[in-house]
Amino acid sequence: MTNWAILSGIEGNIAAYEAVLADIKRQRHPVEEMYILGDVIAATPASIKVIQRIQSPRANEPAPQVCQGWWEEQLLILHGLGRTGEPTELIERYGIDRVKTLWDAIPREMVEWVRSLDFGFFELDCLLIHGSSVSVSDELTPDTSPIQMLDRLLRMDANTLFCGRSGLTFQYKIEQGTVTSSVTTLDQSSSPQATLVKPRQIVGVGNVGHIPGQATYTLYNPNSNQIEFKTVRYGFGRGFQTVDRRISQ
Repeated sequence: MTNWAILSGIEGNIAAYEAVLADIKRQRHPVEEMYILGDVIAATPASIKVIQRIQSPRANEPAPQVCQGWWEEQLLILHGLGRTGEPTELIERYGIDRVKTLWDAIPREMVEWVRSLDFGFFELDCLLIHGSSVSVSDELTPDTSPIQMLDRLLRMDANTLFCGRSGLTFQYKIEQGTVTSSVTTLDQSSSPQATLVKPRQIVGVGNVGHIPGQATYTLYNPNSNQIEFKTVRYGFGRGFQTVDRRISQ
């Protein structure tokens, strides 16, 4: 039985990442593929240990496949390697002081590793990405409108979109139906066209490192389409405790 572990948002928290790796090893069905959907780093020097750990998986661990997230994009912008020229989002969200903190936290040789990361992955009929194909900042949540969710799925013709920007664990289903659309220009309007929409879904995979003592991630079986949300509690006096939420299709 093939299982995927899908993570996001380690944010430089090595203890949380180790707790998740330990939980993955305890699974009854071995995890063959591990995807990390961005935000491996944050504005902390502790991010260095996380990068080193990802780069050197142990013999009994799956090699992580990592794509860029919001923090990685902010770092690349600071070094003139991003998709925009100014760290506007970083400053608006955290203030000007965080710019220097992020710059100082990640050495140049690791910036090159961040630069080498993919924007996302398309495996089988699944898109795995930090935000969406629109941008890493595109935050999909259970409150996002159905038409926006459908748009994000159809852009890459994915049946399942796994995303990590919100940090939430959720399953959002698009049921089979019909979408009617038309185009209106200054000169004329086209006749409405109906498009059949097959069942699809968006899955929020959780966040590993943002909340101290609690990490969330997702297990997925592509053969059965079964999704399982995992919560790992860790830290002094707690050992490792796991809470499962299994969703059958």
